[in-house]
Amino acid sequence: MLKIEGKAKDLGGFSVMRLLPHHQRRMVGPFIFFDHMGPARFEPGMGIDVRPHPHIGLATVTYLFEGMFRHRDSLGTVRDIGPRAVNWMTAGRGISHSERSPPELRASGHGVHGIQTWVALPKSHETMAPAFRHHPAGSIPSVRLDGGTARVIAGEMWGERSPVKFPHPIIYAEVQLQPGATLPMEAGWGERALYIVSGDATLDGEPLPERQMWVLDDGSEPVLEAIGKVHLMICGGAPMDGPREIWWNLVASDPAMIEAAKADWKADPFGGRWGPIPDESEFIPLPD
Repeated sequence: MLKIEGKAKDLGGFSVMRLLPHHQRRMVGPFIFFDHMGPARFEPGMGIDVRPHPHIGLATVTYLFEGMFRHRDSLGTVRDIGPRAVNWMTAGRGISHSERSPPELRASGHGVHGIQTWVALPKSHETMAPAFRHHPAGSIPSVRLDGGTARVIAGEMWGERSPVKFPHPIIYAEVQLQPGATLPMEAGWGERALYIVSGDATLDGEPLPERQMWVLDDGSEPVLEAIGKVHLMICGGAPMDGPREIWWNLVASDPAMIEAAKADWKADPFGGRWGPIPDESEFIPLPD
């Protein structure tokens, strides 16, 4: 079992804990990026402003426990996402987007807490047309466990299947357990990682502190036990079909695809491959 210590990143008054990619483990199943956002509190007049930026070769997955983001993208999408809903944006050959605090929340002050992940697209779908799908919180299946509950965000787990469509075997779930509850980790899920959002747990008797990721050994079936109340995420799936390059917000199996996307963004962030985004005029320049 591999323990991954997160690295704190300051995004301008807003802290995230980055777990993937890691130098010892680049991906777990298709998951190539995993950020724990917050919890944070914004005073009235303040909020999150992630300016337009590009993606290729992946799907971005926003999942909030608290707060709300307003998503805008180059497909013309404008959509708010709140707690336990899923925004699944497939970049394919190229999409750009922004995420900002809605004006009404910004005016009143608000909290934000959640998980931001990226999943690499299989080679057969790397250059597919971009797409965006919003799944309301009520559409995400909930499972009653022995001593807890789970929500199946993507894939099939515990006999329930998520409405999220993804062209590669995947698992992704939010789990909340009561003290003393146990949860077996099924080998059939493929590659698996656990992330303890809050609370204390053990895995086959080994302590699992919060805000750390644990990548399980292939084929193992350890049992997680909640010491107190535990809030955790499980992610993974089948191994990806080869390694991926990741540079800034761009992911690809071939570095030449990243170089082409870099050139296109530098040349015209609101045209060409990307296109305009509703009500946006600023953007994040290509890093040096």
